[in-house]
Amino acid sequence: MDTTTTRPVLMRAAVHREYGPPEVVSLERVPRPTPGPRDVLVRVVASDVSVADHRMRARDLPPGFGVVAPFLLGFRRPRRSVLGMTAAGVVEEVGAEATGVRPGDRVAAPTGDRFGGHAEYVSVPADAVAHVPDGLSLEDAVALLFGGATALAFLRAARLRPGAEVLVNGASGAVGVLAVQLAKHAGARVTGVCSARNADLVRGLGADDVVDYAVEDALGGPRTFDVVVDCVGNAPLRRARRVLRPGGAHLVVVGSLGALLALPWHRLRGRRVVGGSPRATADDLAALLRLAETGAIRPVVDRTYDLDRIVEAHRYVDTGRKRGAVVVRIAGEAAD
Repeated sequence: MDTTTTRPVLMRAAVHREYGPPEVVSLERVPRPTPGPRDVLVRVVASDVSVADHRMRARDLPPGFGVVAPFLLGFRRPRRSVLGMTAAGVVEEVGAEATGVRPGDRVAAPTGDRFGGHAEYVSVPADAVAHVPDGLSLEDAVALLFGGATALAFLRAARLRPGAEVLVNGASGAVGVLAVQLAKHAGARVTGVCSARNADLVRGLGADDVVDYAVEDALGGPRTFDVVVDCVGNAPLRRARRVLRPGGAHLVVVGSLGALLALPWHRLRGRRVVGGSPRATADDLAALLRLAETGAIRPVVDRTYDLDRIVEAHRYVDTGRKRGAVVVRIAGEAAD
């Protein structure tokens, strides 16, 4: 009788087995994922280290989420040991029921709460991937995903119109840099709130006005806005409503658990408040990538690290000073 067993095919991945500082992340060889019937296996060329990766690794959630952290992240150890909420690469294998994607296609996709992007291969649903245009690098594509998908979904929920006045709080972060550009592309007049060191960047992205938060409180002045986008978590509705015009929208990209739980109450009182996690579709992502290919928007890449330097990437994100995306280069685009 044949007693041999088939060993799993292994891949390199950045793994964290416990919560803590960047040093809990290490490179290991782990089993390569097997795509389901409606999934595709992507050979990852690039991912990014986002604030979500920081929060999951450090167990550093917004105020109020501590009580639900074990259910979200895992009780004694991380539920998802391989982080990475985005991936861009080349399709390696296609599930039997997957459509619209073929081996060799250049694609980008959010991995969502599955994570797994900080590895040489990741399995994602075929209907979640967007094809990357030939004129756009995979590293640039992945830099657009996390912030771009979030900004696009929130701004759509605001029903943005040409000529609208938009305030983006946290205009130099991963979501903010795309919110500024997408709002401008939609014909809005944009005011960005950021530090003085990032003012030129935000102006260069198209912001009409820039407010240095260390000098001026954009929510305490005489100006009013049709939309307030809070990418930081320090502009709750009780403050934002002072500058919101009648019928305006408050977009809570980052907020405490209490603020998010209060959203239905604010909506019942006639305020347009959007929170939670509005989703961008694969078609949305494809449109985002096409905008970047034509130059209508551009990715903002602060730093790029090879996978071997993943701990350094986490250290930098932990500083809270990153501008746009921190990209992780997993492999070259051409297969070895």
